[in-house]
Amino acid sequence: MAGSRFGSFKSEKGDSAASAAAGGAAQRRDPYEVLGVGRNATEQEIKSAFRRMALKYHPDKNGDDPVASDLFQEVTFSYNILSDPDKRRQYDTSGFEAIESDSQELELDLSSLNTVNTLGVPIKTTVSATVLEEALNGSVVVSQLQLGNAVQRKVEKQSAHFYSVDITEKQAKMGLVCRVHSTDKSKFKLLYFELEENGGLSLAQQEDGVKTGKVTSAGMYFLGFPVYRFEQNGSAGSAKDSDGAFFKRLDSFQPCDIHELKPGTHFFAVYGDNFFKSASYTIEVVCGESFPDEKEKLRSVEAKILTKRAELSKFESEYREVLAKFNEMTSRYAQEVQTIDELLKERNEIHSSYTINVPPLKRSSSRNKMKSPLKVPKGDAEKHQQKEKRVKDHMEGYGSEDDNSSEKKSKWRLPRKKWLNVPIKIDRRKPC
Repeated sequence: MAGSRFGSFKSEKGDSAASAAAGGAAQRRDPYEVLGVGRNATEQEIKSAFRRMALKYHPDKNGDDPVASDLFQEVTFSYNILSDPDKRRQYDTSGFEAIESDSQELELDLSSLNTVNTLGVPIKTTVSATVLEEALNGSVVVSQLQLGNAVQRKVEKQSAHFYSVDITEKQAKMGLVCRVHSTDKSKFKLLYFELEENGGLSLAQQEDGVKTGKVTSAGMYFLGFPVYRFEQNGSAGSAKDSDGAFFKRLDSFQPCDIHELKPGTHFFAVYGDNFFKSASYTIEVVCGESFPDEKEKLRSVEAKILTKRAELSKFESEYREVLAKFNEMTSRYAQEVQTIDELLKERNEIHSSYTINVPPLKRSSSRNKMKSPLKVPKGDAEKHQQKEKRVKDHMEGYGSEDDNSSEKKSKWRLPRKKWLNVPIKIDRRKPC
């Protein structure tokens, strides 16, 4: 695979560097000569030269050609020196000897160029090699795009639409913004190309479309001051460590490679980043002169984000320290709860050991209770019999007295009735 071949170049380069060190620095060519740039070349010029030559000599494009393979390694090794300010300064001062004395193995570092695709072109994700090669050869169709005019089109999968924009010196000073959005939530890339001396276009910067709400959008902001973007490099480890993911959230907030444009013609492209269907999009380029407030707000909020990123680094160390102490206290709390519960349980068991074991009482069943007669004490029984005898004698005495006795009858007469509380005396001897 292309990725594995390019990834293994690091160890191969280390071996070649070590052997070259033994053979002498005279075997190596001047890195400026290899990349075809002058000693006063800017970082962007060096980067553009490397892109062009890496695409030309990459082994995936040249098969098993040993000459192309050697040239590709030489180009990559030269870029590794000139892209690093320290190594470049050491080389300018003392040549290869200074670099070799600092490190016997020069490792390939392409972190500043993001991910490398199958043709070795340093871009964040893969863009079709055919599109990049056609652009580099100057064989693509370019449409003119006017400032402030939006264009709606549909680009086929793994293809690109190229646009050119002409800006004046005043417009370049005020800044330029290129935005692309898709209401269909299509997947696309916004690309910016630089014009090469041969008339071809080399990829200089790209932004992937990101879903925000109901649309997919991407933008590039050339406003004359450093503008930042978030690199989309989510990892599976962030799901396991939510705290770590939070503190690293702003680490991918990095400055764009290009934040200022010169007067002249500039080239953009919309790439259909889908293997199965086309992408519908709307592209527009506007001058920053129409948005003075937004320009200052963007500068201000990104400055605050940078400040917050620095604060997060300090806050993380404090948070980790407090969190470790909290976890320690939580563990101790659980141990103390368990210890106290065990001590109280042991105390209760000791208290229970002082209890005398008494045999349980035998309880009779309810059926036996119903059958057994009521037991009365002997003295109470005699008193009860005497009382019953007195009552009986008293009742017999009433039956033996003279029924004609007037005294007895008067005692048993009914009381006189009263009517309206007026006593009425009735003489029973006289007839009414």
